[in-house]
Amino acid sequence: MMSGLSRSYAVGLLAGATLLTATACGAGSAETGSAAGGGKPAVVAAFYPLQWLSQQVGGPDAAVSVLTAPGVEPHDLELGAHQMAELGEATLTVYIKGVQPAVDDAVDPERAFDAATAVTTLPAGDHGAEAGEEGHDHEVSYDPHLWLDPSRLATVAVKLGERLAAADPAHAQGYKDRAAATAASLGTLDKEFAQGLTTCRTRSLVTAHEAFGYLSDRYHLKQVGITLDPDAEPSPARLAEVAKLAKDEKVTTIFTESLANPKVAQVLADEVGARTAVLDPLESKPSGDYLSAMRGNLTTLRTALGCGA
Repeated sequence: MMSGLSRSYAVGLLAGATLLTATACGAGSAETGSAAGGGKPAVVAAFYPLQWLSQQVGGPDAAVSVLTAPGVEPHDLELGAHQMAELGEATLTVYIKGVQPAVDDAVDPERAFDAATAVTTLPAGDHGAEAGEEGHDHEVSYDPHLWLDPSRLATVAVKLGERLAAADPAHAQGYKDRAAATAASLGTLDKEFAQGLTTCRTRSLVTAHEAFGYLSDRYHLKQVGITLDPDAEPSPARLAEVAKLAKDEKVTTIFTESLANPKVAQVLADEVGARTAVLDPLESKPSGDYLSAMRGNLTTLRTALGCGA
């Protein structure tokens, strides 16, 4: 039988181990941990663009965390016990239904903001059935990549400001003011894209993954995606179809992504005598922030599409 002294020593060790474990978990809170922040509303963003938006609108009044770590493909996210607990404790979860099925299944609708409900969505791509390709989620019929249209993201910013104001009335005006300022910054970005892509030699945007439908819709480009799913292998028929279009329209650049395997895009580029370039879908944190990465995309597009000054 354990003596009183030994029992006290064991209890002390257990308490210390528990404290160390809690501290270790807390160390990851910048990306996947609890958003607890001195009584501030805990806002959990599903992945990078929504994290950026939540930080802009939440400012110093909200504690923002993100479920998807940098460099991780959002569509492949699987939630661990710690992330599930974080969602359970969140004041508001900001997500887009259809991007991450694991998040779709875990969120509490009463304490969640689906950004897709704030804007008019576009239908999902309709090719790929013969190749066995699937969209990111069977339950949605729209393209979820709405953050690549700054004008739509500005609308989401305003709506997010309203949701945070309702959740934290003491700081309501701050949320609304920051939402308006964020929407204004996105409006400026929208104008830059519109002006920069006004006159281009070609308006066909050939991409490895159909992630740029909203950007193409907003700025009158024609997206031609090789696949709907970044992890899917296109059929030979689909590759031949895209290659013919690229040759007919004298496309000089096939776009790939930072988180996707560039192999298929490179094969197509070799076939049509084009080069490849990275167009960032901003599904993961870039080296700068949302605004700087989108401006980088604009520069890349202007070069690839032969847009005039």
